[in-house]
Amino acid sequence: MSLASQAAAAGRTTRGVHATARIRAISVGDETALPVLAGAGPFDLRRHRPRGNQARVCILGVMSAPLGGDRLRIEATAEPGAHLHLTTAAATIALRGPTPGHATYDVHLSVAEQASLHWLPEPLISAARSNLRQSCTIDLAADARLVLREEQVLGRAGEPPGRLTTRLTVRHDGRLVLDQQSAYGPDAPGWDGPAVLAGHRAAGQILIVDPAYDKEPPGVRLFGDDPADGQAVLTPLAGPAILITALAPNALRLRHLLDTADPLGR
Repeated sequence: MSLASQAAAAGRTTRGVHATARIRAISVGDETALPVLAGAGPFDLRRHRPRGNQARVCILGVMSAPLGGDRLRIEATAEPGAHLHLTTAAATIALRGPTPGHATYDVHLSVAEQASLHWLPEPLISAARSNLRQSCTIDLAADARLVLREEQVLGRAGEPPGRLTTRLTVRHDGRLVLDQQSAYGPDAPGWDGPAVLAGHRAAGQILIVDPAYDKEPPGVRLFGDDPADGQAVLTPLAGPAILITALAPNALRLRHLLDTADPLGR
């Protein structure tokens, strides 16, 4: 076990891990600097080579998390004129913990004037008997830009999912652009029925907020010919934003649908 893993494991108690990781990006001339890059608990933050004026950070997991009882949080801020790209090194797996209580995993993103933030983590996997409440709250300035991708996989191969509740709340220039909540797994009514997942086991979305969409919003588009093989739909929102939502039988097909529908073509 690495020293980082030993230190992280030492912080886990029967009540779970309580940890907050913080990232702050600022504009310095033609570059973006990271004066705050503070990992905690299971979060080890690594700088990657910048791309142009965009600072890039990868979040590594150094212990199994989230488990029942954990209280985890990531806070990331892009100050005026800064450009920040965040990703994770691997999928996040929600597991049953030493306590019967739920875990929480909260992400808060703040993007200031003329700044941009890309939040592109790898999928979240809801393993059997886990219980996770995940939230993502985003505050954007009027001319800020955001690219967000979320993917949930319900159960590992050959197992049922755990209990998963997710909420995404986005405010642009102080106005609510999107506030949605989903619940999957045991005790969640109708989650596997035709109105929600329709038998699929992977769900995801891409949200893009860009002032350019105020003048030229794209029209609604459907991707995927066979519903049994998954489909994605691109929808303009009431604001300078678009939302792509997708359902698929597995994580690989889900990522393909999201990539196909993504107008930025990453």
